[in-house]
Amino acid sequence: MAIAYLGLGTNLGNKDENLNGAVEYIRERVGRINSLSAFYVTEPWGFKSENSFLNAVCSVATDISPIELLYITKEIEKEMGRNKKSVDKIYSDRIIDIDILLYDDLIMQSEELTIPHPIMTERDFVMIPLAEIAPELVHPVLKKKMKEFLK
Repeated sequence: MAIAYLGLGTNLGNKDENLNGAVEYIRERVGRINSLSAFYVTEPWGFKSENSFLNAVCSVATDISPIELLYITKEIEKEMGRNKKSVDKIYSDRIIDIDILLYDDLIMQSEELTIPHPIMTERDFVMIPLAEIAPELVHPVLKKKMKEFLK
């Protein structure tokens, strides 16, 4: 059984409901939720919007592969009303965003998926909730604990 860490974000509609709904879908389709961070209100990152975000990170125990996890999270996003993913770092408002941050200590890079998430450490809206639920977790590439990224 692998442990995956997923970043969750929303800035449209009922944000609490969106995050809680995504967590429920993850529980149903991916595996057991080990932990869920608090929900954090954050400013948009990488684009301008009048809508603030609500972000969280969850840890899930799963027996599905990373690529299968990617397909499932994309399916959840679509079912929740997300029409398009960000392409070439062009971001926009979204009802839900689910990013695979880490999958055990796996290091992988393919056209579809890079693990660890390549820019997770640049994003406070990822690192603060991740350090909340897994402060001692070590980044498999950078070899630093999650709590160390907050200093």
